[in-house]
Amino acid sequence: MTSEHPGLYESFDDRFRAGRCMNGDDGLEVLYTGCRWAEGPVYVPAWRQLVWSDIPNDRMLRWDEETGAVSVFRRAAGYTNGNTLDREGRLVTCEQGNRRVTRTEHDGTVTVLADRWQGRRLNSPNDATVKSDGSIWFSDPDFGITSDYEGYHAESEIGSNNVYRIDPDSGEVRLVADCFGAPNGLVFSADERQLFVSDTRAGLVRVFDVRDDGTLSDGEVFAEAGARGSARFDNLRFDDGGRLWVAAMDDGVHCYDPDGTLIGRLVVPEAVANISWGGAKRNRLFLTAETSLYSVVMGVTGTHPTGPGRRPWLDAAR
Repeated sequence: MTSEHPGLYESFDDRFRAGRCMNGDDGLEVLYTGCRWAEGPVYVPAWRQLVWSDIPNDRMLRWDEETGAVSVFRRAAGYTNGNTLDREGRLVTCEQGNRRVTRTEHDGTVTVLADRWQGRRLNSPNDATVKSDGSIWFSDPDFGITSDYEGYHAESEIGSNNVYRIDPDSGEVRLVADCFGAPNGLVFSADERQLFVSDTRAGLVRVFDVRDDGTLSDGEVFAEAGARGSARFDNLRFDDGGRLWVAAMDDGVHCYDPDGTLIGRLVVPEAVANISWGGAKRNRLFLTAETSLYSVVMGVTGTHPTGPGRRPWLDAAR
């Protein structure tokens, strides 16, 4: 079944409407425009702000939920891409230009978490997610070293594009998956038994079983971009109904049922690179799309990027 809804929503399956996915705002709100290429949004509850990356301009921006003001969070930022929060509410950032993953401490200092694997420099870390045990998992495609536009042109020292895990105790960087053209967005299922990873060049979202020792299964295909010609997969987020929302570039934002069926999408006037849930109820979806930051308040609620369990810093911010 295919049905049109004027404006923001397009439904392909009755489950899209029945699951409250079409409830909420009738259109997108433009919060800021003027980026060269916007990515990496993360909502910081303690600050009531959203931080995101403007990669070619080598800066990170922040939008204040109370005032609507936008200011520069960090300039000469290492051509940052993806951002997330760790279990203590600290900002974890993938720096394409500096070819590293960093953490911004509560006092503003920056700690390098990973910049090499087996002595070789990483390619250009792209996106990260944090598991409830404190481990940080990140993708490392070559986007930041293919030219000087979003980083610095260089040869890969590793020779492949992989996904890695940073051990929370030892800081060891372990390769966990190496079967990608260009791994990009990644997110854990609510129970953390599966890891979903988009592969932009292959046009796939793959799903891996997470073993107790932190290793992954070989992975299976969960969704294919080829079904819609203009789609290219970037980052991923889950909602409280187990549906996977995927930034699909020129094809807006896809919504997949837990069984892998594409049930609907959000129609966006610019190519959507990244999405993130935020707001007091986590039902505000933020979208970074080419030059702009958008948001839409929805009838569904997003899961938190740091997985299940209690987070005192988040409870205190409510």
